[in-house]
Amino acid sequence: MNKKYLILISIFLATAFGTWAQSSDCNCCSENHDDFDFWEGKWEVTNTDGTVAGKNTIVKMQDGCVLKENWVGAKGNYTGTSLNFYNDKTKQWEQLWVDNSGSYLKLTGNRIENQMILKSEPIDHKDGKQYVNKITWTLNNDGTVRQLWEIMNNGTLVNVAFDGLYKKAD
Repeated sequence: MNKKYLILISIFLATAFGTWAQSSDCNCCSENHDDFDFWEGKWEVTNTDGTVAGKNTIVKMQDGCVLKENWVGAKGNYTGTSLNFYNDKTKQWEQLWVDNSGSYLKLTGNRIENQMILKSEPIDHKDGKQYVNKITWTLNNDGTVRQLWEIMNNGTLVNVAFDGLYKKAD
């Protein structure tokens, strides 16, 4: 075989193997897996009236596959943790929130433009109605993030459970 062809074949095989090795080393390196990265960081969170709501730390872990949230309320007695990940099978983001009161919330959804919008399945309430938790994180132009937690019934807003502004902590 010609030396020129051997070199070309070697380059082709090296490139193909290199591409395969890179893609197999990173299970969560798609654009979808990065959709919620704007929430990553250490944050000071305020209510709409400017009072301190708490502190939140969001870190990317498990080789970039998971965003882990650690919330501490302003008084320090309310804490919670969420795990957030992009599910390749369902093509949706999922969140599981658990707090120190024993409450939990499961959400799914996706990013649309500068917003991550996650919703719960309908939850039966003692009043006989079903409610959906809808939480929207909006990346603002100045780098802050607004988190709006709405309680909905048949698509109609019933209550705002939380409306907070995230500013990077120093």
